[in-house]
Amino acid sequence: MERAGPWRCAGRLRRGRARGQRTRPGGEAGHSGAVQRRLREAREEMLSSPFWACGQRAIQESLSKCLEQGEKTPGSMSEVLCSFENLQLEPSHQSVTKPSLHSGESACKSGHLRCVCYGIGSFSSCVISRYQLAFLLLLLEKLQIPKSQCYIFDPLFSELEIGVLNDLGVTVVLENEEGKHHIHEFTIFYMIHCGKALYNNLLWSNWSVDALSKMIIIGNSFKGIEERLLARILERDYLYIAKVLKGTEEAAFPIHPQYMDIFNDTSIHWFPLQKLKEFPAETWQFQEEPMYEECDDLEIIRK
Repeated sequence: MERAGPWRCAGRLRRGRARGQRTRPGGEAGHSGAVQRRLREAREEMLSSPFWACGQRAIQESLSKCLEQGEKTPGSMSEVLCSFENLQLEPSHQSVTKPSLHSGESACKSGHLRCVCYGIGSFSSCVISRYQLAFLLLLLEKLQIPKSQCYIFDPLFSELEIGVLNDLGVTVVLENEEGKHHIHEFTIFYMIHCGKALYNNLLWSNWSVDALSKMIIIGNSFKGIEERLLARILERDYLYIAKVLKGTEEAAFPIHPQYMDIFNDTSIHWFPLQKLKEFPAETWQFQEEPMYEECDDLEIIRK
């Protein structure tokens, strides 16, 4: 199986005013300040909502189970779990535009906890994308994942949005991997409303007991995908989703009328080690790369 190489990431944009950019009253430069202000407002609104409390609690429960699994938990994962369980329950009020360089670094350095985000969309113009990004930023704070350890990609990002993300401190990825990113350490994949091929590609790229047991996927419900597709279509076009279903634990995201369109059909998925070990050996031997030659509606932007 071909593995993706190191990511090429976006560098920091210069602080000077871009050519043709006007400074708005109140100190906000061009549209960037306005985008960051709207993102702060979305963050503060979500932070005070019962949805955030329920959503992060659901993730915490799945993450704890995932880290506790196996015959014994490796030392680094034990340290992550210990740090995670000892987090304060009170929400953080840290501004998303001024990320701390030291928030949770000791816990995550020892446990190698990372986050990868695909498909967040154009958050400067789309309200749904903005709230999904606001939730992600709150989640990074809650789990004490340094923002530099959050890798984010969407082919729709504009230069303006890349600049805003750089200011926030997250790592913007420039290559379109089509979700084919192999992991070696525990990783949370945040993939709200992504195309089915993106989930399928991610599973293919990590098609082993070791890799799958180290990931959590927050995204479209795999059970929902199974229910909406004919079995022959699921197995023909999205074989790795079809094969992993019996080895998946899935917890539905809480439902809240205010955020119905933003997180509908979203679930937290993790892959218990014991379930994966029960798969027949031939399940892991077949590792053919998905090509989607007969797929009429691919739902992702390819290279």
